[in-house]
Amino acid sequence: MNQQQLHQYFTQHYVDLAQARLGGETLACSDDFFAEMENLIKPGRGVFIDDKYTDRGKWMDGWESRRSYGRGNGRDEDWCVIRLGVAGVIRGVDVDTNHFKGNAPQSIMVEATNTTGSPENAEWRVIVAQSDTNAHSQNLFEVDSDQVWTHVRITMYPDGGIARFRVYGDPVLDMNNFVAGELIDLASIKNGARALMCSDMFFSDKNNLIMPGRGVNMGDGWETKRRRDPGPDWSVVKLATRGVIKKTIIDTAHFKGNFPDTFSLEGCVSDDETVLAGEAQWQPVIERTKLFADREHLFIDEICNNETAFTHVRLNIFPDGGVSRMRLFGSIASVSYTHLTLPTKRIV
Repeated sequence: MNQQQLHQYFTQHYVDLAQARLGGETLACSDDFFAEMENLIKPGRGVFIDDKYTDRGKWMDGWESRRSYGRGNGRDEDWCVIRLGVAGVIRGVDVDTNHFKGNAPQSIMVEATNTTGSPENAEWRVIVAQSDTNAHSQNLFEVDSDQVWTHVRITMYPDGGIARFRVYGDPVLDMNNFVAGELIDLASIKNGARALMCSDMFFSDKNNLIMPGRGVNMGDGWETKRRRDPGPDWSVVKLATRGVIKKTIIDTAHFKGNFPDTFSLEGCVSDDETVLAGEAQWQPVIERTKLFADREHLFIDEICNNETAFTHVRLNIFPDGGVSRMRLFGSIASVSYTHLTLPTKRIV
């Protein structure tokens, strides 16, 4: 796959485990004299403002170290350590040097570790060997590892700047975080749920449906364009694991003049390929029900298949509109409360 195809594959199939929205955090770096390391995991690709300067020099929307090459200061590289927002299996990374044209690193290396404590004394393993990078570009690299990681360290040679750093992979559901009998949000991206596909996401992304917390504004939800037919619009979510849905929350926060009139929820037991091909056999979970503006809607008694375990759900909204979040609390089907990891995929 070329770089464009690889980017499309990563964003369609995996989650950015390092993003700040999931709790990712930049812990330490060797140097961020010109631009702070925290920018690495912010949304977007960064912006360039031609006439913006600070007392340290040109303002850049990324992480940028001071010049060290050829200065005999003992520094041959710069590094930054990031704690992933959720532990997971890493499938690829994107080292985005957007707007770094004369100040991009010549090459990079990425390492990872799994630790519950400080990564300072952790054992690091190389997951992307030192590789050349291009300026003002997205530099994508595949990762061939089935291990679960909690932290990554990116090293750039010999110095320079990176706008954004994305760590794409599969989140892992750790049952040690739950007590026996506790209901789990099967539709949470932090637990490993995935927004597989939708009919339309003209105004805002389908992945927002399963993000942590409540939406901060109308853009932080899933919203479709206006239909001129009865609909519905729909969004399919792969659950964190096969489970029985006991409680559902449909949140229309901030959607006041554009919320759906009604919704329904369906479930199926299938694999991703069958669902993506449109061949899954869907069963009702909640029949078509009225929704209201800017409100959390709780459904318990309305769930009609509350003993059936599903792998995927489809949220249908009539005729169109926006939903901020969907929460599906349930119990895991036929799994002991020890340690559960999600199925993994390989890039082919």
